[in-house]
Amino acid sequence: MEAAKELLMKRIIGEIILSNEPGEIMRRWREIFGITQLEISEKMGISPSVISDYEGGRRRSPGALFIKKFVVGLVAIDSLHGGRVIRQFSSIMRTTSDAIIDLYEFPSPFSLSEVSQAVDGEFLTCTSCSDKKILGYTVVDSIRAILSMSGADFYQLMGSTAERALIFTKTSTGRSPMVAVRVTPLKPAAIILHGVTRLDRIAVELAKAENIPMVLSKKETVEELVKSLHALRG
Repeated sequence: MEAAKELLMKRIIGEIILSNEPGEIMRRWREIFGITQLEISEKMGISPSVISDYEGGRRRSPGALFIKKFVVGLVAIDSLHGGRVIRQFSSIMRTTSDAIIDLYEFPSPFSLSEVSQAVDGEFLTCTSCSDKKILGYTVVDSIRAILSMSGADFYQLMGSTAERALIFTKTSTGRSPMVAVRVTPLKPAAIILHGVTRLDRIAVELAKAENIPMVLSKKETVEELVKSLHALRG
């Protein structure tokens, strides 16, 4: 459990530091833990307005010491509440889902446009997001994910950072992946769909509602898709 706690803290700290919107990532993780602004501010010994200002983007990016204190506070409060999130994360660490085809963290970020070009992609939403930084990707077999993955397992898809592209294969309409993303507090930087034969309008609308760029890959096979992503590794 202690190893899971340390890994979880490192993951959250890394996501906040690397994000272009650190306050938004702070808010998402606070909500995942089910902790109020008042609870975490009291734990940190600061005013709730400070947390509110960071999460709302009204303050400049928090410093490393503040972020560490924030994350330590989340984990400490979770421990007092029985360690619900820590136990879920520990369980995920012990599970390697066969739904994950490929997962990788880039040593340096690529733009979403570069990732899209690699997979012969076409932007379906947020065409102005082509310069968005992508720090990694996860390729998921949608059918296996639906059959075998629980809600908690979804966090496993996010690797070490949420600033990544989730690439769903074998999704004929795109609706199921977007429903899963919709109900999960932690959102990816982009969604890439592969194997679509009849795109569902609702999938596109969900992506727009969540303000997540959606890209349609035109690679013929999953093997070609993964091979093209490997080419980005250099």
